[in-house]
Amino acid sequence: MSIMWTTEVTGDSAATPAEVFAVLADPEHWHEWNDGVAGIRMNGPFAAGATAVMVFPDATELPFTLAWVEQDRGFEDVTEVPGAGVTVHVRHELEPTTAGTRITYRCTVDGPDPTAGDVGAGVSADFGDVIAALAARAEHRSL
Repeated sequence: MSIMWTTEVTGDSAATPAEVFAVLADPEHWHEWNDGVAGIRMNGPFAAGATAVMVFPDATELPFTLAWVEQDRGFEDVTEVPGAGVTVHVRHELEPTTAGTRITYRCTVDGPDPTAGDVGAGVSADFGDVIAALAARAEHRSL
């Protein structure tokens, strides 16, 4: 049976949406603030339709596609997980607030139950830490 599994995590940053987006739109440096990423190899600019490969700390590589990119608003990546039969969508949204930016990471996994839930839980386990690190990085850059 196929299901759609979803979770969402939010956090706040004192940085502006433009400052947060500048950090997100620089995937070659994600490893400097996201412990779950060893590196990113982009195939083209950071724009909708671009493909890339994420390299994890254990050297595992996983290709993904940027499905949506909007300046100062965020982006969404889509990953087909080989052998698991699932598609993972992670949307990174930025909303202006009176104090800076509300950062929302939303993970949606389409695929067979219980695999979709297992993959989704694994993908999203560090979202709180990653959002905090992203916010800190953007705030530091704005100094």
